[in-house]
Amino acid sequence: MNLARRTMNHPALAAVYERAWRPALFFAASGRTMGTDQRDAVAQLRLDGEQRVLDIACGPGNFTRYLSNALSGNGFAVGLDYSEPMLARAVLDNAGPRVGYLRGDAARLPFADGTFDAVCCFGALYLIPDPIAATREMVRVLAPGGRIAISTSVRDDSALGQVGKIVGGWSGLRVFPRRTFTDLFAELGLVDVEQQVHRLLQYVSATRPA
Repeated sequence: MNLARRTMNHPALAAVYERAWRPALFFAASGRTMGTDQRDAVAQLRLDGEQRVLDIACGPGNFTRYLSNALSGNGFAVGLDYSEPMLARAVLDNAGPRVGYLRGDAARLPFADGTFDAVCCFGALYLIPDPIAATREMVRVLAPGGRIAISTSVRDDSALGQVGKIVGGWSGLRVFPRRTFTDLFAELGLVDVEQQVHRLLQYVSATRPA
């Protein structure tokens, strides 16, 4: 297990991850606040009712709980993570009437095809051992007409991109070429593929045809 994954599984980090660690790191990497990311996530996933939402690598559940607040009626959000300390923190800090948490492997999701109306993974694919398999699983469990949204690292030929590549190699974080996920989404038959790049992070969303 590399440095990045060991760090994410440490109980001490789970306690401060969403309060300090993640906001500081993501603002440095993208110039965006967590509030901006959360509001954009709701918009990209088009949440506004009784949807079933899956949040992959949910960590301590801040995004999962936020997404659940956009739902109504029988809508619910499931946060899935492999880290027991992160899930324990999620249950403690981010429980709610339309949210639940589950320990699982992102590359082998324990759900039937087409279970969810929206699937997301924010700031974690670069940590998952097989991110392409995990992305394919996300699409598999996405219902026809559903939305998928991710944020992850991105590499380009700029000086900033080279810095990101060096830091990623040192820490164990993967840094993905710009077209990795846009091409994969297209290969998997998704449409309305959109990509935004903010400094060292990319945000990609798409729709599974009805």
